[in-house]
Amino acid sequence: MKLLILGGTGLVGQQLIAQALAHKDVTQVIAPTRTALAPHPKLHNPIVDYAHLPQNADWWQADAVLCALGTTIKIAGSQAAFSRIDHNYVIAAASLAKAAGTRHFVYNSALGANADAGSFYLQVKGQVENDLRALGFSALTIVRPSLLSGGTRKDKRPAEAIAIFLSHLFGSLIPRRYRAVDVADVAAAMLHAAMNASFTATDSVAILESDQLQGALTRTTEKSRQVQ
Repeated sequence: MKLLILGGTGLVGQQLIAQALAHKDVTQVIAPTRTALAPHPKLHNPIVDYAHLPQNADWWQADAVLCALGTTIKIAGSQAAFSRIDHNYVIAAASLAKAAGTRHFVYNSALGANADAGSFYLQVKGQVENDLRALGFSALTIVRPSLLSGGTRKDKRPAEAIAIFLSHLFGSLIPRRYRAVDVADVAAAMLHAAMNASFTATDSVAILESDQLQGALTRTTEKSRQVQ
């Protein structure tokens, strides 16, 4: 299976690439990034500028796209810059993949994503979901994780770190969908969705909420062992 992974240098993206490269049924991973990744026999790593994506690259055609592309308003510097990255770049890449014949798009969104949300961040995520639906992929999978735990961020996020600490400390008292979810579980759920897509005559949209992502890596690992 040939997979195209967007946002491969982020927390979830790094996990996606690692898990995809280790999967026996994945023959090639295409990961366009701004900076070079560590080489791997199954990895094709085009160096790109997301503001000027190549229109006719043959690698846009894949069995599925897994998108973990995104930033924060703080890192982007403004709401406009954030929207350009999290919305415009994602939809531009999705449009090119769709035009090239890719049938399945798996998108890492956020818990509470809604174009009418009070939070600008969640508004943008919700608009991306709406625009991905409008592109008409044969299958669209949307995952909506809560706070992400695990991995090492390049930027410091004190408020998020405190929230994750409290989530782990009082985990049993917090509703499951609001608990922090490990980036490895998010990646595992996305990869499982990509590898097990079912295509129907009409557009198919599946939404996985945060509570459904909990323990995804453990579940997929156990299923793999049972098959062996």
